[in-house]
Amino acid sequence: MERTLFNQKTIQKIKQFIAHRVEDENEAEEILQDTLISACEALPSFRACSSLFSWLCGIAKHEISDFYRKKKIKTILFSHLPFLEKLASQALGPEEEVLETELKRKVKIALNSLSEGYRQVLRLKYIEGLSVAQIATRLDLSLKAVESRLSRARLAFREVWDEETQKFY
Repeated sequence: MERTLFNQKTIQKIKQFIAHRVEDENEAEEILQDTLISACEALPSFRACSSLFSWLCGIAKHEISDFYRKKKIKTILFSHLPFLEKLASQALGPEEEVLETELKRKVKIALNSLSEGYRQVLRLKYIEGLSVAQIATRLDLSLKAVESRLSRARLAFREVWDEETQKFY
């Protein structure tokens, strides 16, 4: 039997909570993923003084605020000072390229250790940028099946990633 940290009903409720506050479906999905990651990282500090759903909603509110704050800062900064965007890219260029190359290598190692089904769904979601609905159409699966496969694939990736990063530290 498969074990998941948060059940599908809770994830769906959090998704709806976020969707009511964020218009763009892709942004809402990104915030949902950030919320779940933050929740996993903060789970040891969960004291059960409130319900799990209330706790997750609090995390989601922070993730929504962070998302819009970062988006606003980038928009304002780069619209008023467009040369900064190019300057930042150039300044971070060589070092950023090395870090990006190393990160891509580690991601590739982790992805290659997963089953083809997990690799495929993660590639469609995060590399090609497809929505869950688009993935479902492409793979001829239901939305629930894609959501479930994505959830399991993320968990498997995370486990491999953690093992791989432990080797480096």
